[in-house]
Amino acid sequence: MDTKELLKKVRKIEIKTRRLSDHIFSGEYHTSFKGRGMTFSEVRQYQYGDDIRAIDWNVTARYNEAHVKVFEEERELTMMLMVDISGSESFGSKNQFKKDIVTEIAATMAFSATQNNDKIGLILFSDQIELYIPPKKGRSHVLRIIRELIEFEPKSHKTDVAQALKFLSSTQKKKAIVFMISDFMAEDYEHTLKIASKKHDITGIRVYDIREEKMPNIGMVSMLDAETGETQLIDTGSKKVRLNYEKYYHDKVSYFKETFRKSGSGIVNTRVDESYVTKLLGYFKSR
Repeated sequence: MDTKELLKKVRKIEIKTRRLSDHIFSGEYHTSFKGRGMTFSEVRQYQYGDDIRAIDWNVTARYNEAHVKVFEEERELTMMLMVDISGSESFGSKNQFKKDIVTEIAATMAFSATQNNDKIGLILFSDQIELYIPPKKGRSHVLRIIRELIEFEPKSHKTDVAQALKFLSSTQKKKAIVFMISDFMAEDYEHTLKIASKKHDITGIRVYDIREEKMPNIGMVSMLDAETGETQLIDTGSKKVRLNYEKYYHDKVSYFKETFRKSGSGIVNTRVDESYVTKLLGYFKSR
């Protein structure tokens, strides 16, 4: 992709996702993810309806008039976007690849965090850490994140969720809001998620395509596994083959849901042909 085309794509995603974050998400995001606590702001004269527990007795005595302490929410937080860029993210059947939806969701979350003056960091992962961008604030930083989401080419096409979570725990010493976006066609990450979720507020956003759920009966087909790079001849006409595939797929989905639930982490499931806006808003409101 040349620079002109890339900038055009970045701008298009910015316009769409910024509008969503400005008008829809930033308020819900602010409400759902609280700051670290309250910090002292100022002292002002007591007004009818103020909580008497907030009266500053020293200032009141000095001025012979009731004054109260005013506190503000200590808002600044860190958001970490953990995005799966393995081979399976390139799957798509409804005129849109999973990767496109993943990019839009990540960009929307990043702009929502920016609206609330939070820092945003990025971890792109496969079965290794492909790219790490430390948390920073500002629009130009968000645009860099979007650029990487669009054009970054992974070295590996496999997936290892546990490896990504280990990296999160080792790099983020303070509590962060974490959105892990993947199709979660992985396993063996229960232990690392349990450890990471004790420190961080983690949400798993599973992006999937309806065509992945079942194998169509179309006879002998040469299939490429996007994650291993291997091509195999598959007899889709065999009922046993189709049932084995469905079991494999649903076992992975069940593992994702159970593992995230057990660790106390949040779950969002969104299909590429559904509105991720509706799904995310529903999730924020339920928190």
